[in-house]
This record gives sequence, structure tokens and C-alpha cells, in this order.
Amino acid sequence: MDGEISYFYATAFAEVAKTLTADQKKTLLKLRNLDSKYTCKGAYLYSQAIDMPVIPNTDFLFGASRKSTSAPSATPGTPAAADASFILRSSAITNGGRLPIEFTGDGASITPPLEWNGSPAGTQSYAVIMHHLDPEGKTKWYWTLYNIPADVRSLPKNVQGIGTLGNNSVNGKTAYAPPHSKGPGDKTYVLTVYALSAPLPLSVPPAEVTRDVLLAAMKDKVLASSELRVIYAREGLGANAGTR
Repeated sequence: MDGEISYFYATAFAEVAKTLTADQKKTLLKLRNLDSKYTCKGAYLYSQAIDMPVIPNTDFLFGASRKSTSAPSATPGTPAAADASFILRSSAITNGGRLPIEFTGDGASITPPLEWNGSPAGTQSYAVIMHHLDPEGKTKWYWTLYNIPADVRSLPKNVQGIGTLGNNSVNGKTAYAPPHSKGPGDKTYVLTVYALSAPLPLSVPPAEVTRDVLLAAMKDKVLASSELRVIYAREGLGANAGTR
């Protein structure tokens, strides 16, 4: 049904476009603030640029059982509980909600508590990344944590001693960089947990583990992922507050 609706929209808009004059097309581009030579690249959520999503195994949607090297399905032909049930939560934040100031550079600058459940069979480790897309579409990352043991299902507030910290793009240190955004208005930060089929034997030291390095190391090892999107705005903190 979604595909059919999209098809009708596309064909209807194409027919309307054929009736527009050159001046009308120029006016429309101006109203939409679009460059006539603009080429869409990457993935978008509505009009916001996002990272290319990790596509999970969708065999279960078509009745195919998922292969597993550990826990088999309870009933033959029934897929193992995996991607659809892998859920990330927090006792301090909700998906789409506000990030409490405690976890930002305007507060205690500590990591938020996280918990997850519904891990796929065969999960051997976890990784966590927190990132943000700036208005220019550039990705900034604030937290990279990997090789979290398979028996861990939560991270406490201000977590210490669990997993291995990579660096952040704010100051390059192997530490959590709390959001401390420049300028007014809401900023969206994405917390993602990845269930992996193996620990990551990275060949570089933690100080050199960027978000891209971590994502590359996880390639072909992601069994499932889940995210929380949180919003923070530095209201009332001054026009010149913050640099990140």
C-alpha cells in the first residue's frame, strides 16, 4: 500500500510538472530554496539528511527462518526473535524527547543511562555510538564505545569500566563529549546500540577509533541495531554560549 501511494504521488507530481512554464519552475525552485543543479545523495528522513541505515535481515517477514549458530527457534519454521524486538531504552530519556541538561556540557557532562533487550541469537558483543548531523550535513560524534561484553544489557549513568572507548570529534579524546551546541534552537542527537556477531579486533589504538573506523569494523557483523533520538536546545544560555 505504501508503495502504491508513493507511485500515485510521483506520477501525479510528474503530470503537474509538465504543465509548468519555465518561469513557474524558477519560482518554485526559489520558494523551495532549491538549487536547480542539486543532486540528491545519501539517505533522508523527510528533509533531514541521515546516515545510510543498517538494513537488518528481513527474512522473517516472508516466513523464512533465520539461521543461527546458537539458540535455535522454539518451533520449526518460526524465526528467532531478532531485529524487530531489539529495543534501546533509557530511564532518563525517551525517544524524541529532551536530553536532560545533566548529560550535556551545560550540566554534569556525564553519559546517560541506557538499556536494551531482545538481542538476536548469536550476539557476541555490543557497540554504542552517539552522533549528530550539523546543518551542513556533516556528522559529528560524541561517544564511541565498543567491545561491550555480550552479557551486558545496560550501561549506568556516567558509565566507567565497561567496553572500550573510542574517540570523539569534538576534542579527539577517548571520552564522552557532552553536547554543547553552538547557536540557538533544537539539535537532534542519535544514540545507537549495535548487537554484533563478534568482538571487534581493531588494529588501531582506541584513540584512533573514530565513528567511521568503528562502523567499518562492524561491517558484516551487525545482527541488529536500535536507536534513541534526543533533542537539546541551549535556551537562555546566551547567544555566544558553546562551540560544539
